[in-house]
Amino acid sequence: MRPDPRTAHGAAFTHGRRLREMAQHRRSHREAHRTRVEAHRARIAAHHARRFAGRRHRRHSPGWLLLALLLASAAAGTVALIVVSIFAAAVAVTAMALPALVVGGTAIALARHGRRRALAAGTAPLPARPAAPPRPEAVWARARDRFSALRAEYAAFECDPMQVLHRPALADVSVPSTARFVDAFAEAQALETDAYPPAEHGASFVSAVDRAERAWRAGVEAADRIRLSGLSPAERGAVERVIKLLTTARDSDNDPERLAAYSLARAELTKLDRAGVVHLPRMAAAALDEAARGALPA
Repeated sequence: MRPDPRTAHGAAFTHGRRLREMAQHRRSHREAHRTRVEAHRARIAAHHARRFAGRRHRRHSPGWLLLALLLASAAAGTVALIVVSIFAAAVAVTAMALPALVVGGTAIALARHGRRRALAAGTAPLPARPAAPPRPEAVWARARDRFSALRAEYAAFECDPMQVLHRPALADVSVPSTARFVDAFAEAQALETDAYPPAEHGASFVSAVDRAERAWRAGVEAADRIRLSGLSPAERGAVERVIKLLTTARDSDNDPERLAAYSLARAELTKLDRAGVVHLPRMAAAALDEAARGALPA
């Protein structure tokens, strides 16, 4: 049997009306809740405003009271009013300072209580213990290692003719910075020992190594600044020719060409050394001699 269309249409209409009523009820409920919330917020704002106005009144009322009493005392000219004014001023100052004192005292008490609780629980940070000074033996050992590194760097310079030609002032003891380094290096070398010496001797060695390192850095910086600036154009040209010969000897794959370049460079450097233009260290001269005889430099 087929359902009656009119009955189905009436049921659908009734269900839709019920849904609309439910939606309207929910909307009314939300609007009422929003109204209550706004009224509550308004009451809170009014309460805060009254409190702020009361505080401002309390904050400023002692001052106005003091001013009024002082004016009255000045007008009357009586000692009694002056005394009363002073008393009222003291009361006003106390009233203004009392809240700050209470808050400050409470904060201090809470901080002390927190520290006591932290100490009782074992969580309070312990004061940092001062670092123990390094042992003299360890300081001496590190200074000895630093001096060994400095000696190796100085020896590498003296054994390399190319470095000497690029920094001729570092091989010339007439240059003040180089002379200071040579003296400091000699002092540290004289104080160096294989085993840890007495404390005073070890401290002197450490100080001498410090001075030698500083003097070496100063000498290198001065030599880099000077370069070939102190030479005449002819002397500068001769040094540049030797640099080209050494570059050719280093980069050439042809043995006769390499040996010839080393021989010519050695001869030119001997002339420059005798003329006092470039002071060639003995180790650099020995390296050139070995290269000129056919042994390739390391």
